Amino acid sequence: MRILVMGGTWFLGKQIVQQALARGWDVTTFNRGRSGADAPGVQAVRGDRTVAGDLSRLASSGPWDAVVDTSSSDMPPRDVLLAVRALREMADRWVHVSTVSVYEGWPHQPLTEASPVLDCPPDADASFGWTGADGSPTAYGFQKAGAERAVEESFRDRSVFLRPGVILGPEEYVGRLPWWLTRTAMGGRVLAPAPADRHIQPVDVRDVARFAVDQTAAITTGAYNITHPEGITFQGFLDACFTVTQGAGRPVWAEPGLLSEHAVKQWTELPLWRTHKGVWAVDSTRAEKDGLRCRPLVETIADTWAWLQADGRPVHHPRWAEHGVDPEKEAKILAALA
Repeated sequence: MRILVMGGTWFLGKQIVQQALARGWDVTTFNRGRSGADAPGVQAVRGDRTVAGDLSRLASSGPWDAVVDTSSSDMPPRDVLLAVRALREMADRWVHVSTVSVYEGWPHQPLTEASPVLDCPPDADASFGWTGADGSPTAYGFQKAGAERAVEESFRDRSVFLRPGVILGPEEYVGRLPWWLTRTAMGGRVLAPAPADRHIQPVDVRDVARFAVDQTAAITTGAYNITHPEGITFQGFLDACFTVTQGAGRPVWAEPGLLSEHAVKQWTELPLWRTHKGVWAVDSTRAEKDGLRCRPLVETIADTWAWLQADGRPVHHPRWAEHGVDPEKEAKILAALA
């Protein structure tokens, strides 16, 4: 099996490369060489995927059985379109990492792969789309929906779209799980979003990578929601964080109304907390049927802490700074709950 990974040096892309190499596959990576080291054993091609000449040079390294695209997260659809047009004659299949944000109903409604997707043209630039007053839909969701259309235009029934919700695990660059781990390690009374029995559905990066690698060699096509089929309660999540960090503390549960009174930002100031009823109601039955297997999230939590304790350093990313409530703000809310 010969595959091309767009990106391939950090978090999900790195895991995909490592797992493909472990299967004895021939792996080419394409990136600018700025975000991490190449895995030993890959054929690394340097270049910028927004530059036609660089893509033409990359195409000369083909052909491949499949392309796995992990590096288009912050790109407008027209840049994705440029890449798929340059490579469509050099690959049999395109596996595209997308997001649940492409759905019209996210995060308000329960979702399946049959749920309507936002409308965005495949050649849209970065100005297309908008973010609603309540945070949905998002400009990001429109852009990612347009990227899917760009892939579909060239690869049609040879394309696969992976739509994960939240991905956690070692080397996470966003900072959601690392913030909770760092906070529980400090101990004391920890502000937590009620209800404690709310189920969340994040998935481990290694499990997403395994499914992505499986899909490069599969014959199935179309979209897959990638969410943890069992999930974990917020209580179970924080209990596991306290356990692995050995933090001497406990969660103090605050109702959404109180958190809103104190202007606590959902999704970022208390990572993974969002009150919309559909945010953790994304069905992954199709992916399970076709081989998605998710480890218990307590294992993800433990392995991420072990990585941090071993001086783990994620690739620098501006989203890391968005996560976590200010200590003074947390103390003020905790005082109101005393």
